[in-house]
Amino acid sequence: MKPVWKAVGWASGVLGAAVAGAAVAQTAKVQHERRALTTVEELGQLRPDRESTVAADDGVPISVEEVDPADGGEPDLTVVLVHGFALDRRCWHFQRRDFAHLDDPRVHQVLYDQRSHGRSGRSSMEASTIEQLAHDLDAVIRAVVPTGPLVLVGHSMGGMTIMALAEQQPELFEKRVRGVALVGTAAGAVGGAGLPKSVLSRYNPVTLGIGRLAGIQPGVVEWARGKAKSLTWAGIRRLAFGDRKVSPALVDLMEQMINKTSVKVLTEFLETLGTHNRYKALAGLRHCEVLVISGDADKLTPFSHAERMAEEMPHGELVRVPGAGHMVMMEQADLVTDHLVGLIERCARDRGESRKKWWRRA
Repeated sequence: MKPVWKAVGWASGVLGAAVAGAAVAQTAKVQHERRALTTVEELGQLRPDRESTVAADDGVPISVEEVDPADGGEPDLTVVLVHGFALDRRCWHFQRRDFAHLDDPRVHQVLYDQRSHGRSGRSSMEASTIEQLAHDLDAVIRAVVPTGPLVLVGHSMGGMTIMALAEQQPELFEKRVRGVALVGTAAGAVGGAGLPKSVLSRYNPVTLGIGRLAGIQPGVVEWARGKAKSLTWAGIRRLAFGDRKVSPALVDLMEQMINKTSVKVLTEFLETLGTHNRYKALAGLRHCEVLVISGDADKLTPFSHAERMAEEMPHGELVRVPGAGHMVMMEQADLVTDHLVGLIERCARDRGESRKKWWRRA
């Protein structure tokens, strides 16, 4: 039997074991913990002012939404929120909600789902790269907000997307992008701290096996993941959040986003995450206000990544969020939003320019 098929069979066994054993054992405990805490609002249910579809340069449809200032006034700038790996635009729930009520400065918001994530179209395996994600971000900007000042906010893979765009189009950051926020992300060496490098490798037999099985029998893989739901929920809470007492509603939303992303998509993006190296691209942010913010309990992209990026951009602001995990903008929403608002305010004052008339409602 060829090695790859051994890996496929082994991956199937791993999935089966998860279904038959650990998931069952976790069910009662997880259900109890879900009932123990409540949330005061329905997460991920905010309605946009406009929705549209932007065609990427290879034809993949990108789902986009826009949010206008709540008071109906004209905005001073546009904030583009870029989500991370295995998530979708709902992860920005708290920031999206609060930015809409800013009145000095007023903010026009653009949120979208990365290719193969959320409501956007499926990418080919070859185009599942951070380079392509940067092209997609450029396409969204050109289609939805072709003029006016910008603030780009990226979490995890979304931050990497912004770095790749700075590498590809430094002139955009010199002329239009006034501010950049890099949240829970890294400029490189992802396998050196956080996720094990072997997990990110295309040659890892488990990763390869699950990816191959997902391509051949996607129903089996997704069925197995569905059966292991309680185990998944507990694992998400442990890996994505720093505080075990985090509201279960946040874990529920995280689980919904991850489960909407197929296993095959997850495996296709692993290589680009593992080879990501854009420390040189950080030099392109020298014209911008920069905020680097990360939780010091982040298990996926540890705070050391934020410190390294801050060293490369001494003009920026580095914020350490005590006790917060990878989903810092959900777990410590008020603190993160306050720092992002501070960034937006600095960008609105930048160059002493008055309120612009570049923005018009469609």
